[in-house]
This record gives sequence, C-alpha cells and structure tokens, in this order.
Amino acid sequence: MKSQDETLEEWCRALLQAYKLEDVQVDVNAVLALAGVAAHAVVRLTAPLTTFIAGFAAGLAAAPGREMDAASMDAALAVARSLAEDYDAEAAGTPGE
Repeated sequence: MKSQDETLEEWCRALLQAYKLEDVQVDVNAVLALAGVAAHAVVRLTAPLTTFIAGFAAGLAAAPGREMDAASMDAALAVARSLAEDYDAEAAGTPGE
C-alpha cells in the first residue's frame, strides 16, 4: 500500500503529464500549506479555490512563450497566503498583524 506522500507525488505527476506540463516542478508541500492557511484563515472551502487561482496566476505570470519557473509559482502562492492571513486578521479584529 502506498503512503499518502507517494500517492500525492504520483497524482501530481499524472496531472502534470495529462496537461503536458511534465517539466513543471510543483512544490506539493507549499501548495498544501497554502491550502491549510486558506482553510483555517478564511473558511475550509476556500482551500481548493485559493490553490487553483494561485496556480492559474502563476501560469499567467509565466507569460506565453516563457517556461513556468519557481519564482512565478512562489510569488503566486505568497500573494494568496498573505491575502488569507490578512482576511483572518481582519475577521479577528486585528488587521495588519
């Protein structure tokens, strides 16, 4: 039986292959961490929405004709993480912390 980590890595590779993105490197732990921040800072259902939009933004940031790079993905994840954390702080009445 495969471990959860093995299954995640296998699924990630299968998705990348299906989208013909075999050369794209995905930091699975960073994506899962972002999902966790969104789920806990906003509401649980924002986790998949946040990770989808962050990934889409990273793809757009790479611009047509350019290869997707780690910096584009990291920047997209950072924006979403910051927004989720700010949302949580505002909901708690402590904006900007």
